[in-house]
Amino acid sequence: MKELQIIKIATRKSKLALVQAELVKNRLMAVFPAIAVEIIPMSTTGDENTDRSLSEIGGKGLFTKELEEELLSGTFDIAVHSLKDMETKLPQGLVISSVLEREDPRDALIASEGKTIATLEKGARVGTSSMRRSAQLKIIRPDLEIMPFRGNVTTRIEKLKKGEVVATLLAVAGLKRLGMENEATEILDTENFIPAVGQGIIAIECREDNYDLRAMLAGINHAPTLYASIAERSMLARLDGSCRTPIAGYARFEDGKLRLDAMVANLDGTRHVKATKTGDAEKAQAMGEELAEELLANGGRECLTK
Repeated sequence: MKELQIIKIATRKSKLALVQAELVKNRLMAVFPAIAVEIIPMSTTGDENTDRSLSEIGGKGLFTKELEEELLSGTFDIAVHSLKDMETKLPQGLVISSVLEREDPRDALIASEGKTIATLEKGARVGTSSMRRSAQLKIIRPDLEIMPFRGNVTTRIEKLKKGEVVATLLAVAGLKRLGMENEATEILDTENFIPAVGQGIIAIECREDNYDLRAMLAGINHAPTLYASIAERSMLARLDGSCRTPIAGYARFEDGKLRLDAMVANLDGTRHVKATKTGDAEKAQAMGEELAEELLANGGRECLTK
């Protein structure tokens, strides 16, 4: 394999994105000490438009679009993303070459006065722009008032402390990577509050035809996380899910088998369907597709169309 002298990493400018790019850089340099790695931050459409929900301005792919365009042009060698920000269908010519080991996939409630979901006052204003989080909150507490709430981790916590809302939800993985896990007032278990597809996973994207680099990146891939991501993303792709639809999916290994839990809900949480499937890791893609079909057959199609 031809030795690579320097690898250029594209990433978003947010503090969390930069931390995640550093994790990839450190992992690469630990496994391949002879290489040099440069991180190049970029601003994306998703970062620049925080006054409207993602569903209004074009979807979660707005966090990756500019990075992927520069990647295809050859400006960068790889792009580092939060996997949950990536569309299930990648631009032609790009692939997810590897993933790092998954961080804690759970969601966290951050609330004033140390509140939990159960102890929030009736009609409390909770900030989130995630359809998945909103629907699952409504399933548990239909009385809560859900407010649109975007911005990076620190921005949302600052808005909370200013009293714009009394609570918000964030990924535990992001809080941990930023050293802010003590902000959480409740960690939500994955049985009752299923995470987003890809939550907690850092994905490394590169050009499909860059075979030398892909071979190198395979050296930092975490296979169990990759299998989990394939199961989750194939389920989401079959459901044709986007940030406009409340879909949750979480795969992990239990007793040597891959288990995938998933949920589809309507926007207000008044109707939802859950399903679970277990199988061999090598059949992760088929497992995700089969579970999606089960969800659709048991009422998921009605949830997605209403």
